[in-house]
Amino acid sequence: MHTKPNKALQTFPNPAPHRDYQIHMEIPEFTCLCPKTGQPDFATLMLDYIADKSCVELKSLKLYIWSFRDEGHFHEDVTNRILDDLVKATRPRFMRLTARFNVRGGIFTNVVTEHRKKGWKPAPKVELAEFSPQSNTRG
Repeated sequence: MHTKPNKALQTFPNPAPHRDYQIHMEIPEFTCLCPKTGQPDFATLMLDYIADKSCVELKSLKLYIWSFRDEGHFHEDVTNRILDDLVKATRPRFMRLTARFNVRGGIFTNVVTEHRKKGWKPAPKVELAEFSPQSNTRG
């Protein structure tokens, strides 16, 4: 195996720092251990952010996420820790992490945590007209 789990998050310069744009990532294979039972917990993580000067590099994110596989964490703790580490590495204008954990004991747990850069305000949402999808042939 050439790669191993790693807590080091790498970044690269934001290619469009003059603009607010949303970066959305879905990470369907997050695992950690229940700190009480040692049983595995599985979750899909959804990361949405608006970069400032840097973006998170995907391979380092993959290795970072992998690093939790053998660690015990409560859902709330691990979600907030991941957000804190991503914010520290990238210093975004805005970041939201949603963790959707699979059922355990008959309970689904969703944890949503956010960061907003001090003084940052999102631009107002622009509502555009909806157009029905067209096939590749007209007629």
